[in-house]
Amino acid sequence: MATSFKSGQRGLSFIGLVFVAVVVGATGVVLAQVFPTYIEYLAVVKAAKKASEGGTVAQVRMIFDKAASIDNISTISGQDLDVSKEGDKVVVSFAYQREIHLAGPAYLTLKYQGKSQ
Repeated sequence: MATSFKSGQRGLSFIGLVFVAVVVGATGVVLAQVFPTYIEYLAVVKAAKKASEGGTVAQVRMIFDKAASIDNISTISGQDLDVSKEGDKVVVSFAYQREIHLAGPAYLTLKYQGKSQ
């Protein structure tokens, strides 16, 4: 006695495959636009830490601007920094945001903030 098992097809349909490709593609495009802003944020953190070695507010801003010109930082400048003292250490704080145009009236807003330690 031979028994036959009916097994349904498994996998994605063509429409499912197109949908997955569109979602993966759109995510890739957004990540490709976000990644450079994150790299710039890391450069800003590095420049802020270096700038905290300055003794006066003017020195801190000058050091940051020099580091910003070397690392090609265009989003924030030395004038945008908050410089304060905690004990005997100079602390450099910053906050800024970047907008990435997605489509039509839709934007992705990224808010970056940090301080030297």
